Order: sequence, then structure tokens, then C-alpha cells
Amino acid sequence: MSSTPHLRSLDPSHVRQEWDTVADNAVRLDREVAEQLVTALNSEVSGLYILFNQVRKHYWLVDGAESDAVGEFLEAAADRLTEMTDDIAIRIHTLGGVPACGPMGIRQHAPIYIEAAHRYDVRSSLERDRDGYATLAEQWREHVELAERLGDVTTGKLLRRHLKTLERDAYVLDRYLGDETLVLHDATG
Repeated sequence: MSSTPHLRSLDPSHVRQEWDTVADNAVRLDREVAEQLVTALNSEVSGLYILFNQVRKHYWLVDGAESDAVGEFLEAAADRLTEMTDDIAIRIHTLGGVPACGPMGIRQHAPIYIEAAHRYDVRSSLERDRDGYATLAEQWREHVELAERLGDVTTGKLLRRHLKTLERDAYVLDRYLGDETLVLHDATG
């Protein structure tokens, strides 16, 4: 097997668990159930990772009349995304899985696309952020139902708690994108 140049592999004797596997777990959840939940949660981690990087980039680049308020929101939103990512990744580990990380793992599970590295106007940047939040919220609702159907109340509660945060931040973005905020494309033409 050829190595990918940007990956650094340690001696295989150091590997405790291979990526994309699920081991027995300390909470004694059935392995088949844990596998389904780990797959779902790795999708959450991947989406959060992409959205965090996008929101953080928009925070770095925000300018204009409302840049202070928008920047403060984006900075705090990125912090909330980090907290959610940590909580979900720790739950994956508890269930016997390995959290998605690195470009290959993230791309394998991500429900949203990575934004191109360009600098965009604030309005279209926030629209993409709102779309990312909405995509994750929609998926999380499905995964709350999955966790509850599979009998994992703890994962369901964790997802439900963070779903409220995703929806709240999507709402704030929607307010910033209202007709009375930010400069509309028609006003600059």
C-alpha cells in the first residue's frame, strides 16, 4: 500500500484501534447499535469541523458597517461549534469508535461541502453559514430519532441539547440576512 505524502504514519505497533472501526464499549451498548451511532456521529463531527473552519474564516475576513457585531457573533459561534465537536467526539469514543479527523475522514463523512478558499462578500458568506447550520440541524433531528429508536437516550439528549444551539445560531444568521441588515446586492448596483 502506497503512502499519501501528506500523511505521517507511526509504527503500526502503536495503533490501538484502526480508523472506521468500533470496539466494545464501556457502556455496554450493543456493538451493532454502537456502529450505527458512531457512523451518524462521525457525520456530525465532520460537518461541525467544516462549518467551524468556514465560520472562523468568515470571522477573520468580516468587514463593513456591521463588522463588529457580526464578527463578535461569528467568533462566539466558532467557540460553540468547537464545544459541540468535542462533546460529540468524546461520545464517539465512549461508544467504542474513533472520531473522524483529518481531511480523508472528514470528507468521507461530511454532510456539507468545504467552501473554496476565496474571500467572499459578507452577505453570501453568512448565507453559506446559515445553510451549513440548517443542513446540520436537519441531519441532527434524524440522528436524535435514530439514537432514541436504538435505545441510546444519552446520545439522543446530547444531540438534542446541541441541536438547540445550531438552530439558535441559524436564527441569528437569518436575522443578519434580513432585508434591513447588511448591504443588499441591489443597493450597490
